[in-house]
Amino acid sequence: MVHLLSFCKLGDYMIIGSCSLDFYIYNSNSLKDKRHVVKSIIDKVRNKFNVSIAEVDQLDSWSNCTIGFVCVSNNTSHTNRVISTVLNYIEGDGRIEITNNIIEIL
Repeated sequence: MVHLLSFCKLGDYMIIGSCSLDFYIYNSNSLKDKRHVVKSIIDKVRNKFNVSIAEVDQLDSWSNCTIGFVCVSNNTSHTNRVISTVLNYIEGDGRIEITNNIIEIL
C-alpha cells in the first residue's frame, strides 16, 4: 500500500498560471478543417513549451475554438512569462484570430 503525503516547508509554494483562449479559424469549412488547425497548434505548443494544453469548448463549431493551457511553477514571474510567450506564439499563427483570452494566476 502506498501512502501519498504532502510536505510543505515554510516558503515552499506552487504558482499555477492558466489561460483560456478563444479564437476564430480562417478558411475552416468543416470540423475536419478545424481539427487539423487545432491539433497542429496544440501539438506545436505542447512540444515547444512545458505546458498542458487542450481544446476545452466550442467542440462542434467549425470556425471557433476555445483552448486552455496551464503552467505550474514556483515563481510568479516565470509563470507570467511562460503564459505570455505561449499566447504570443499562438497569436503568431496566421490561420487564426484570437477573439478573447482570460489569464489567471493562482
